[in-house]
Amino acid sequence: MRVRFVTGNQNKVTEASDILSPLGFVIEQLLIGGKVPDIIEPQAEGIEEIARSKLEQAISLTTGTEFENEVLLVEDSGLFIDSLSGFPGPYSSFVHETIGLAGILTLMSGQTDRDAEFRAVSAVSFQGNILTSAGVCRGVISENICGNLGFGYDPIFIPEGANGRTCAQLSPNEKSAISHRGFALKGVSELLNLPSR
Repeated sequence: MRVRFVTGNQNKVTEASDILSPLGFVIEQLLIGGKVPDIIEPQAEGIEEIARSKLEQAISLTTGTEFENEVLLVEDSGLFIDSLSGFPGPYSSFVHETIGLAGILTLMSGQTDRDAEFRAVSAVSFQGNILTSAGVCRGVISENICGNLGFGYDPIFIPEGANGRTCAQLSPNEKSAISHRGFALKGVSELLNLPSR
């Protein structure tokens, strides 16, 4: 089954392909006229709300095009830090661009509670329905930036079960097996494979 991933982030496309290709899905970035469609990132408190809004925009943009009946995938994710009341949460992308990893580590300076979690919501449009799946990966914020794999907050997030390594120190397969995005995308694959659909 071909799935068009609505994102400008090539890292997400690669990661989704690594996770879903073995399950029988072909993941391709959605390009309309050779360009990534212009999706407005809504300001909302929850990442599911953001994912749904972005998917609805994508459905609207593909109506009347060659992609009208294609399966569309949108994903939204965020880093939620317990001691910062869930910050940066739904604003993770903006915060990453503005203060970066060093800024988060500065905010966490002197904090003994470093617990955090990555959350992801994947939303797909399939045969006129919108289906969503969520994934969570618990862990802690590291003291330092470590590793050069992955992207985003991976170099400062140590997931449970990773023997003290950050997500940026894990191989793609190791990361996908325990990541929030991995859980959310595997959930989507199960929804799309339901015999009743």
